[in-house]
Amino acid sequence: MEQALRRRLTFGPIMLAILLGLLAADYWIDQMTTQKGWVHGYGLGGVGLLVLLWIVVPLAVMELAQLLAAERVRPYRWIAVAGSWVLAVHAFLTQFDWFQPRAASTLQFIIVFVMLIAAFQRAMRRQTHEAIQHMAGTLLATLYLGGLAWFLIALRVKHSIRPNGFQGSTMVIVMILLTVKLTDVGAYFGGRATGRHKLIPWLSPGKTWEGLGWGVLVGGIVGAACSPWIIRLEWWKGLIFGVVIGAIGQLGDLLESLMKRDAEVKDSGQLVPGFGGILDVIDSPLLAAPFAYLMFSIF
Repeated sequence: MEQALRRRLTFGPIMLAILLGLLAADYWIDQMTTQKGWVHGYGLGGVGLLVLLWIVVPLAVMELAQLLAAERVRPYRWIAVAGSWVLAVHAFLTQFDWFQPRAASTLQFIIVFVMLIAAFQRAMRRQTHEAIQHMAGTLLATLYLGGLAWFLIALRVKHSIRPNGFQGSTMVIVMILLTVKLTDVGAYFGGRATGRHKLIPWLSPGKTWEGLGWGVLVGGIVGAACSPWIIRLEWWKGLIFGVVIGAIGQLGDLLESLMKRDAEVKDSGQLVPGFGGILDVIDSPLLAAPFAYLMFSIF
C-alpha cells in the first residue's frame, strides 16, 4: 500500500504536468485565434484536448480489449481506435457553422460504419465463428471510449447562441478534471482515515461508504469554489454539479472494477506505475463528461 502511494505521488505530478501542458497549449491556441474570429467570433477551441485524447484513447482501447478478451469478446482494435479518433474529430468539428447542420447524421453514420467495417473484416477472412463477439466488442470499445470522449470535446467547443448561455473553455475541462480527481483523493484519504463500512465488498473491497461521503463532499466544495469564476454559475449550482459529477466519477471506477473482476485482473494495465493502466486513470473523467454536458445545459 505504501509503495503504491509513493508511486502515485511520483508519477501523479508527471501526468499532471503533461496534462497542464496540453491544456495550456489548448488555451494559447484559443486566445491566438480569437482575434481572427475563426468560430462565431471565438477562437479555435479544443486542439490541445483533441491531441491528448488522440494519444490516450488508443492505449485505453488496447487495455479494454484485453479485459473483454477474458469473456471471448474480441474487438478489432485498429477499427475501435480509428472509430474513437473519428468520434473525437466529429466533436471537434461541431464548433463550426458549416458542420453543425450535418453533425447528427454524420454521428449516426460513424456508429453504423464502425459496425459494418467490423463485419466486413470478419467476412474478408471467410469466417462466421465469433462474428457477433467481434462486431459487438468493436462497437462497445468505440462507444465506451470514443463516445465518452466525444462529450468531453463537445463540452470544450460548445458555444451557446443564447445570451448568457454555456460557453465551453479550457478552464471548464480543468474544472471537471479537478472535481473528479479531487473526489478520488477525498474518497481515498477519507476512507483510509474513517472508513468502517464497505461500499460493495464483493466488487471493490477498498471502497467504503465513509470514503464515498468524503469524496462527494470534496467534489461539492470544488464545484462550489470553481463555478463562480470559471463558468459564472451560482455557488449552490456549482455545489450540486460537484456532488453529482464526483459521484458519477466514483461510479466510473466501480464500472471498471466490474470489468476487471470479470477479467480476473487487478489493474487494466501496468503502463502507469502506482495507477495501473491508462484506463484506470481516464475512466472516471470520461464517464462524468456526458453528465457534465447535461448539467451545464440545464444550468
